[in-house]
Amino acid sequence: MRAPAQVPKSLRGPALRVRILIVGLIVAASAVPCHAVQLKVSREAFERTLKQQLFSGPDGRYYVKGNAQSPCFTYAENPKVTFVNGRIVVRTTTKARIGKAVGNACVGVTLSFAAEVSQAPQASDETIGFGDARVETIADHKELNFILAPFLLRTIPSNMKVNAADLLRKALANSSAASGYTIALERFKIQSFQIVGDSLVVDADGDFSVK
Repeated sequence: MRAPAQVPKSLRGPALRVRILIVGLIVAASAVPCHAVQLKVSREAFERTLKQQLFSGPDGRYYVKGNAQSPCFTYAENPKVTFVNGRIVVRTTTKARIGKAVGNACVGVTLSFAAEVSQAPQASDETIGFGDARVETIADHKELNFILAPFLLRTIPSNMKVNAADLLRKALANSSAASGYTIALERFKIQSFQIVGDSLVVDADGDFSVK
């Protein structure tokens, strides 16, 4: 019986724990077709995606209303992602000056509080998305809640989408240079997923080529 190919140290322990690298090398050695793929996307990866999409400005803020020069404004910052009871919870620090602009001043109230939205992971072909968004924590202020609700229920979920196939392709491209193998992802389709600990574990069907 042919011994399985050894996995180079350079391929061990990537952040996404891309098991297809191991599968790819075994395929290269034994020419056995394989379609099963498992990908783990960490809580930190979703948090990083959200920051890159919405909170990438120099001050790390997303202005729901107004901007840094506005007397009256509402903004969110410091997003934190956690997994709770099979859902993904995003918590932001939210600050607002609500009232009427008079010159460079805002005549009204200043608020600072935490806002939370939870969402259920969903999948379609290559993409991990989110739906069934629910506001978990928000301010006790009717006007402010009217401004924040669309941000929490639509803007945050739409900017956390992750293309799992793209993650794999990037990981494979980086590892190919170190391993000497050229491993390409030809096809990828998500079959199922579940939250395990601090990761979203995705099981998928895929085709790969190794040169």
